[in-house]
Amino acid sequence: MKLDRIHHVAYRCHDAKETVEWYVKHLGMDFILAIAEDQVPSTKAPDPYMHVFLDAGQGNVLAFFELPGAPAMGRDANTPDWVQHIAFKVHSVQALEEAQARLQAAGIPVLGITDHTIFKSIYFFDPNGHRLELAADVGSAEMYKALDDVRWEMLQEWSKTKRAPRHAAWMHECQRTAAEYATKHSDCHIRFYQTAARRDSSITAGAARHR
Repeated sequence: MKLDRIHHVAYRCHDAKETVEWYVKHLGMDFILAIAEDQVPSTKAPDPYMHVFLDAGQGNVLAFFELPGAPAMGRDANTPDWVQHIAFKVHSVQALEEAQARLQAAGIPVLGITDHTIFKSIYFFDPNGHRLELAADVGSAEMYKALDDVRWEMLQEWSKTKRAPRHAAWMHECQRTAAEYATKHSDCHIRFYQTAARRDSSITAGAARHR
């Protein structure tokens, strides 16, 4: 079976109306659907709810449930706040910077801009305490290819050691300024090309030994 795409992702909210208005105002989403029932269709539990749906762009739908009869919302106390989050893509770093300015002007605390080498991000929370991320891709085709080449090796090593593999350590060994993005001679790019060269040399040497 091959899935088409995510149909929708659903989270709980404190107040459906407040949540819809917040996402429309601050993230420009369109409110597209509301479903309300007194009984849960799947479990038949008598649990009145309001289910609201927002258009997050490109066919992506973000949904929320308000459950007035259920105990107050909580969170997994054993999981750090930064782990569970929803990340939305924006088309450029300029759009990211503009979104950051708008959110901060509205009194919403924003963390970032954080440089992840292949994308830049900002982080903030919605009225329900859900962590949100806006991300703008900035990586090169060569960088994405290098990461694609080692993804299974990294997963296998992590599965055995539970320690961060070093296959893509070049991503985190330096931080680049905006000016450095304009030239392939920045430290990060140099380290990336050096890492790629070492990997290619190792592959070549390994192949020669097995001839």
